[in-house]
Amino acid sequence: MLTEARDASDERDLRQSSSQSGFTTRPASLFAPLPLREVTARNRVMISPMCQYSSDDRSGRATDWHLVHLGGFATGGAGIVAVEATAVDARGRISPYDLGLWNDEQIEPLARVARFVRAQGAVPAIQLAHAGRKASVDRPWTGGQPIAPGGNGGIGWQVVAPSPIAFDTGYQTPEPLTAEGVRAVVDAFARAAERALAAGFELIELHAAHGYLLHQFLSPASNQREDEYGGSLEGRMRLPLAVTQAVRAVWPERLPLFVRVSATDWLDDDPTRPSWTLDQTVELARRLKDAGVDAIDCSSGGNVAHVHIPAGPGYQTPLAARVRREAGIPTVAVGLISEPAQADQIIRAGQADLVALARAALRNPHWPLEAAIALRQPAPVPVQYERAIPPK
Repeated sequence: MLTEARDASDERDLRQSSSQSGFTTRPASLFAPLPLREVTARNRVMISPMCQYSSDDRSGRATDWHLVHLGGFATGGAGIVAVEATAVDARGRISPYDLGLWNDEQIEPLARVARFVRAQGAVPAIQLAHAGRKASVDRPWTGGQPIAPGGNGGIGWQVVAPSPIAFDTGYQTPEPLTAEGVRAVVDAFARAAERALAAGFELIELHAAHGYLLHQFLSPASNQREDEYGGSLEGRMRLPLAVTQAVRAVWPERLPLFVRVSATDWLDDDPTRPSWTLDQTVELARRLKDAGVDAIDCSSGGNVAHVHIPAGPGYQTPLAARVRREAGIPTVAVGLISEPAQADQIIRAGQADLVALARAALRNPHWPLEAAIALRQPAPVPVQYERAIPPK
């Protein structure tokens, strides 16, 4: 009886949150439009932010590569196309080759991307990020190894984090952020959000997942501070919530705001190793909802090295379903979602409100077109591609 009452309350909360964003608890299909405040995604397919490590001469500026890479997803029919993790501070890059929005010179190259994506009918989105202790590493195809400060010909830098705990063997021991440094991070996210608006993006996703800085503050595996930004769950949530509030304050009320989380460090069953858990994620999601967040993008892992992650088709979808149900906030499901029927069922079953594709989209940028054909739905593609649709 208690469970039924809680479920009913969750449903009421979700309906209330839906009044602003357009989400509802009624089952929808993968190709149902999705209102997000004053923006509407033409379907429930989101292209995940995927790092390309291809900025212009390590300047953080986007290139023709990004225009074609992301533009192809828009012409392929996705509802939302998200630019990769874009650093709010030069030392917050994962690699020296990441995109950034820490200065005004980086706006126009990204504006080209946003304009083209929007012109093809997709919502242009951007993920804002700070890599923290996982910064200053080389590109994956050249080894992906950590770069020491001044290393590799002077392109490495000193990394920062909540506490002086290296991510893994070979990684730098980070410099703990001072209280002033923490406040500077909050400001950097807000200034980057203003630049994202100037570039024409219509959706921001804050990156609090995969072991990057905001996740590092959330998890006791990486946060051993004794000040107001550590210790209790309230203290560990303080920075991510402050960042969210600062971004929401400068991001127009008409535009949606998402947060990507790692819903678990995958150590929930090991009480001897303090970690970030799904229970804590639910509480964080409730607080983010109150701060004006429209959806929680539910990924997992990345903050603790050498843990077992039970990867398999749709393995993170139950995380999104529980956050949606218990926190009363819309969610995005991500992680080895590759088949149209699988994605459609996630939406129809009410497990999530969007599905995010990464590797499947790299294999086939026109996945939404093929999914629409398979599911017998109108194909969301430009008129130039209509000849690809088989006759009925």
